[in-house]
Amino acid sequence: MGRKKKSLHDYAAEFCDLSVKRHIVEQKEGGERDLVEILYCKSCEIPMSARRDRILEHLASARHYRNKRLEKHTSARLHATSLLMSPPPVDFSSGISGLDPSVLPQSSSFIFQSSPCPTSNSGSNNIPSALNHHRSMVSFRPSGVNSSTNTVTVRHDPTTSNSPSGSSPLFNGLQVLGHSNSTRPSGQRHIIPELSNNVSNAVVGRCANSSLPRGVIGLAVFRANTDNRALFKSIEEESGCQLLYIIEDCVQDLERAFSADVLANTRVVRGQDTDIVLNDQWVSGIIICCPPEESSELVLDALRAGKGVFCEKLLSLDKQIAESCFDEATRCGKPLVCGLYKRFDPAVQFLYKKLRGKALGRIHRIATVSRSYPPPSLSFIKKTGGIFYDGVIHDLDTACWLLGENTPDTIFSLGHAFCQEIAALKDADTITVSMKFASGAIVTLDVSQHCTRSCDQRLEVHGSEGTLKIDNQNVLGISEQGTSRALCSHLHYDRYTDAYRELLRHFLKTLKGKEHPFITKESFLWTIQVAAAAEQSWRNGSAVDLRNEALDGMVIKTEVP
Repeated sequence: MGRKKKSLHDYAAEFCDLSVKRHIVEQKEGGERDLVEILYCKSCEIPMSARRDRILEHLASARHYRNKRLEKHTSARLHATSLLMSPPPVDFSSGISGLDPSVLPQSSSFIFQSSPCPTSNSGSNNIPSALNHHRSMVSFRPSGVNSSTNTVTVRHDPTTSNSPSGSSPLFNGLQVLGHSNSTRPSGQRHIIPELSNNVSNAVVGRCANSSLPRGVIGLAVFRANTDNRALFKSIEEESGCQLLYIIEDCVQDLERAFSADVLANTRVVRGQDTDIVLNDQWVSGIIICCPPEESSELVLDALRAGKGVFCEKLLSLDKQIAESCFDEATRCGKPLVCGLYKRFDPAVQFLYKKLRGKALGRIHRIATVSRSYPPPSLSFIKKTGGIFYDGVIHDLDTACWLLGENTPDTIFSLGHAFCQEIAALKDADTITVSMKFASGAIVTLDVSQHCTRSCDQRLEVHGSEGTLKIDNQNVLGISEQGTSRALCSHLHYDRYTDAYRELLRHFLKTLKGKEHPFITKESFLWTIQVAAAAEQSWRNGSAVDLRNEALDGMVIKTEVP
């Protein structure tokens, strides 16, 4: 006799992550109903094949690991919420002594306070006003650690108050909340319950009955030390949003990224405590400025927490992971906006409208020049994947968008590393990419990380009925030739300040449901795939025929030792 075939229930008994669900299926003819059993993964909520190899492959996947971790965090949040369902009455006039200290989080976060918090009524025992619920925060000082619950027991610090005398001189009033030398295991996070008008508001530093002004969207920024001052400046100047959180471990870079006024009303949280931000009901949008290797997991966590996401860098250098981010956004019903910023430059937008109106007739050639000033740091180049995935990809996306074609037929790249440090990374700092499209149009991209005194950003479109050019732009509007010193040193982020402002406004509109994300899943995947072909051509020293040669469908970035 042969061995007995395992049933779905046998697999569910063997693997604790699996379960069997029953579904009633109604036949179209006769109205009969059948009972069908399906094997499911409990964490991922997807049907599984009754094959041991497929089951083991899924259980070992990164997707299952992330969903299982999210399930664990959700269970912890529900447990914490149940403990707070019947909180004892709190007398706010006597401080926070009525709070149970065991429910307070052990988190390292910072508050910038440059001025006393305004009060709604001078005779109301100094309860902060609800005009800005992030201006007044509750400061705690750790007094002990409960080893069995991994929770810091805290007491109120009378020396930290809303008065000017109680503020710390660091960063014009930087105050540390919590316990910097955490005793919990690495990787363990605290889950803060969904904010409501209960004691959990005081736990995370909120004022009771606080809210954002009508029509203002709450934002949080992950990683503020990427030196993208164009984006940060747009966040400060945009009236339709308010920056509630900055998630950053290196606080020394914050003053360089944001003004003192913004930091005075924003809470700074360490990376290990991002769940505080993801569980805040006032945060509607997350802006992720991390390198591609770190972005994808944060994108997935933010989407599953019900937040819209703006990923300022690439989602990932892995095609499958990038695709899963878009699929997750669709499943969660939240917008996912990608930071291909040059599309949003007003000059490029105007040029696009002219080309769609056939102002130049048939397009023959597009030429772009993109030379950055100042050049990116070596550590930045390492994290972003090199010149093809931080510099070339933006001009490549713009050219394909202007032509209305996703991918060229043929692509050929030449490049060299004039900097020895970049050559040691097996990357290039000067690249020329030539592409021919099915329409016959030829595109040339000149990208370099070497530029003296001022950035060089130009674009030309030649058609059968004329030419349109976008020349260098600077504050003074003066062009120079042969001068020994720049009249006006124009930085890269100055040139694209308007582009980032329009990109941020587009993100805010997607959060309000007024627009769909401009860069679609298909467009993004085509762009990184063509960038991979450009890098492949440079490394191999030969042209890549995209019509006949299939690129690796899984990994986009070429591995560099």
